[in-house]
Amino acid sequence: MKTADFDFDLPEDRIALRPAEPRDSARLLVVRDGGLSDHAIRDLADFLRPGDALVFNDTRVIPARLSGVRERAGPDGETLTVPVEATLHHRDAPDVWSAFMKPGKRIKPGDRIVFQSLTATVEAKSDDGLIALRFDVSGPALDEAIRAVGVMPLPPYIAAKRPEDDRDRSDYQTVFAQYDGSVAAPTAGLHFTPALLNAIRARGVTTHAVTLHVGAGTFLPVKADDTADHRMHSEWGTVSDETAAALNAVRAAGGRIVCVGTTSLRLLESATTPDGVIQPFHGDTAIFITPGYAFRAANVLMTNFHLPKSTLFMLVSAFAGLDTMKAAYAHAVATGYRFYSYGDGSLLFRH
Repeated sequence: MKTADFDFDLPEDRIALRPAEPRDSARLLVVRDGGLSDHAIRDLADFLRPGDALVFNDTRVIPARLSGVRERAGPDGETLTVPVEATLHHRDAPDVWSAFMKPGKRIKPGDRIVFQSLTATVEAKSDDGLIALRFDVSGPALDEAIRAVGVMPLPPYIAAKRPEDDRDRSDYQTVFAQYDGSVAAPTAGLHFTPALLNAIRARGVTTHAVTLHVGAGTFLPVKADDTADHRMHSEWGTVSDETAAALNAVRAAGGRIVCVGTTSLRLLESATTPDGVIQPFHGDTAIFITPGYAFRAANVLMTNFHLPKSTLFMLVSAFAGLDTMKAAYAHAVATGYRFYSYGDGSLLFRH
């Protein structure tokens, strides 16, 4: 399909710069059988059935944006420095992260990058723009150093409008967050509160965790004219034996799999066999879902409103239908829904 098929008009003032307070007071657009209805996130339990399974992503966002300088020896032996910024993407080894860097064109293997008290050496540079950084510390010591010098990696469409601040350290983290590793929040999870979870469980819905560490590639636009030419960056995830068994039991009993966010959906689809059996999963996934994809696991998807021509808008169009999603987004724009990471949510039933 053409990338232009997934374009739509979005006014700048629809981009949310802060989350709703309280979190479950955000709006919820329910999209089912081609119809649209307006609700609030706190109404979510009303659309679930006893025996359903709610699946969320328990990854924790790390302060993955690092500012520093590139060091290189000059022609007379002096040290030349250039300011740089790195957004960590994927943990490749205990002391190695792949990152997107700005400016990145002149960076080459062997360069030293100093991020305040943290130092790394450029080990490799790939054609897709990723730069491998080998740090001088490893494992938990590296994790601690990143926490000390990094800032929360707000999406570009928010960071361009205001700086990151201390409030984002809590706002840009879900109530489920447990395992460090993401450089972007699984944003549908930002809407949840303990009270909402209690209401869902009281409805007879079970809750289950998977882990997908979201990479910086989620922020990248699709540059290819044809979706077939777009390459997804991989992200690491895990579905435990226990969770896989529990979800298979839910399906066998006639319950639905309700994914909180595209991250949990993409991971479950990666872990599910063509005949619909969810298997334990531990590793990288680069699954790219566009219209025509045959869903194996997910029946219902709760997700935020996404960028025009993004891989995530392509995913929701595959899930609920392109024409339906274009109509849903036009309705959301016209009626003042708030878009993107800190914005409102939608509940999509698979077409």
